[in-house]
Amino acid sequence: MIQINQMQFSYKKDASLFEDLDVKMQAGKIHGLLGKNGAGKTTLLKLIAGLQYPQLGTISIDNENAKGRNPSYLSKYFFVAEEFEMPNILLSTYVDLYAPFYKDFDKKQLDIYLEEFAIPKENKLNKMSYGQKKKFLISFSLATNTKVLIMDEPTNGLDIPSKSIFRKMIAQQINEDRLFIISTHQIKDIEGMIDTVIVLENGKVLFNEEMLNISKQLVFKDAETAIGNENILFSQDVLGGKRLICKNTEAEDSRIDVELLFNAIVSDNETIINVFNQ
Repeated sequence: MIQINQMQFSYKKDASLFEDLDVKMQAGKIHGLLGKNGAGKTTLLKLIAGLQYPQLGTISIDNENAKGRNPSYLSKYFFVAEEFEMPNILLSTYVDLYAPFYKDFDKKQLDIYLEEFAIPKENKLNKMSYGQKKKFLISFSLATNTKVLIMDEPTNGLDIPSKSIFRKMIAQQINEDRLFIISTHQIKDIEGMIDTVIVLENGKVLFNEEMLNISKQLVFKDAETAIGNENILFSQDVLGGKRLICKNTEAEDSRIDVELLFNAIVSDNETIINVFNQ
């Protein structure tokens, strides 16, 4: 479990990014971290990873504080950053150097993932394309079998078939003991994977709800099936009509449109949030 308590962080003394932030993320779930540019998503991930330090408050994984960056803490997670530099070494050399840091690293798993992504093992890392590097890091991160996996824009640089492979890999690897955080602007890439939606806005958590609870409280419809519905909470123009979010007063089943939900929250957050606060 990740626990953030009363956390404050700023890059400048007169401009706080996070102030008294409280967030809890449970194991056994894939948490989708969403937000507009500048909302603080990448900074929050770095804070969890201990790459940035809060001015006040605590961040912990399984009750161990991130600030110490002790080996026991660092071995609990793997962080796939959006921007990275790869060394001028063979892929196999990288594995030999870094795999020993992770006690549950599985070389056979890595080989399977590399084969699925069609990544040649004899390549030098710095000679790979951005997409190949990203696929290697995703493969390595999953093979570490860490309790926490943190991913910042993991599908950037992946082609359509690779995105499908990525989703399959993530779905296969999550279990009751592991916790995944995926931060992305490409909401459609992770829509069917995530268990919890977390929305950041101006350094605050506007929304943090499980998909099961979202489906109980909200129903997503097109305009033709909801005209005149007094339970409409949000409407968005789309090609051929409108997409709607309504109160789910009749216990209806619908596919959760996470992108539409995100747009509703950041454009008029009180309307949606109030439904969950009742």
